[in-house]
Amino acid sequence: MAHEHRICSVQQGSIAWEMGIEPGDKLLAVDGQEIEDVFDYRYYIEEEELVLLIEKPDGEQWELEIEKESYEDLGMEFEQGLMDEYRSCRNRCIFCFIDQMPPGMRDTLYFKDDDSRLSFLQGNYVTLTNMSGHDLERIIRFRLEPINISFQTMNPDLRCRMLHNRFAGEALKKVDTLYEAGIEMNGQIVLCKGFNDGEELDRSIRELTRYLPHLRSVSVVPVGLTRFREGLEPLEPFTKEEARQVLELIHGWQERLYPEHGLHFIHASDEWYILAGEELPGEETYDGYLQLENGVGMLRLLQNEFSQALDGETGDRKERRISLATGLLAAPYLRQMALKLREKFPRTEITVYPIKNEFFGEQITVSGLITGQDLVKQLAGQDLAERLLLPSNMLRAEEDVFLDDFTVSDVENALQVPLNIVKSSGQDLLDAILDRIR
Repeated sequence: MAHEHRICSVQQGSIAWEMGIEPGDKLLAVDGQEIEDVFDYRYYIEEEELVLLIEKPDGEQWELEIEKESYEDLGMEFEQGLMDEYRSCRNRCIFCFIDQMPPGMRDTLYFKDDDSRLSFLQGNYVTLTNMSGHDLERIIRFRLEPINISFQTMNPDLRCRMLHNRFAGEALKKVDTLYEAGIEMNGQIVLCKGFNDGEELDRSIRELTRYLPHLRSVSVVPVGLTRFREGLEPLEPFTKEEARQVLELIHGWQERLYPEHGLHFIHASDEWYILAGEELPGEETYDGYLQLENGVGMLRLLQNEFSQALDGETGDRKERRISLATGLLAAPYLRQMALKLREKFPRTEITVYPIKNEFFGEQITVSGLITGQDLVKQLAGQDLAERLLLPSNMLRAEEDVFLDDFTVSDVENALQVPLNIVKSSGQDLLDAILDRIR
């Protein structure tokens, strides 16, 4: 069979365990249907009566008849979480961050995914150029929503140029299919100066509004430019005045769309406000924070959560000395939050250290791309007090490793200070400052 899925673990007491299924066995079919990936698997095992075809390591095949409750899980996990190979991107986008990575880093950092299944599972953005008619049919049949789409521009010719793919413009027609099927979508525009900004951005927003209400949000983020762009399309950072023009355009569309649709729809990432020197908008502008992963409203949410958590505190006069390191983007806001905290905790001293991104280049200001070596280099010799707090987005998911493979222990040993890794919420930040474990 073309698809066979090796089982890596079986939950004790589960249906699979009771049927004698073991790690190392392979799942070949459910009810005679080959299983393409995890979505096929979840779809077919929802039945109350089903037949599994299992192959043992010695090649013996077992046909197992199962009766169970509807939606009851079988209790087995597979070697590949997706139950299929990840699909890589075939484009050469002028703004691609992976193409701006230095050599010599771990292999996983150079993989470009463009897989609609990961869009549903992990919130990744897809360009549609790698999406077949079969993929579209399965998205609609399994209701794999929301689907997150990297639009960049609604000008088909410009999209071909920006993605370096002659089919990139034609691929936009797939949005019509998703819209007609009522599939919920979110969008992204990576803004590149001189390409898809100005009138092109205005055109893109106008055309994207046709897909309301199923297209619920579109974020506009500035292109991230590292110092490793040799041989790539020349791109320039936006100026303060240009950032203000981007915000003026976006705010104008929000004012037009909200009264009719109850959604602000088009959103600027936090970087635009900081670059323009403008205040962050209020929480109500973010439509429930649909674009947090793109840095849209992240700082506003952190501030609000922190304030709400602080409001529930009575305060104390306990002495605490804490240091906190973050990217240039968030540092001013964290300083404001530290000052507010001292109104209730006057003897809690917090020093915020903004870290310049010397590894990727100083145009990169977010905390999630700070490396261990930049932390060590810039904090060496500083008074880091009793503890150093770092945001969890500096680390790989569920690992104690920075982008450059420095570990938390490496940084602790180099700086001779305990590290506290802080989750993303304002409550988590307050708990970390007050040295409370949740």
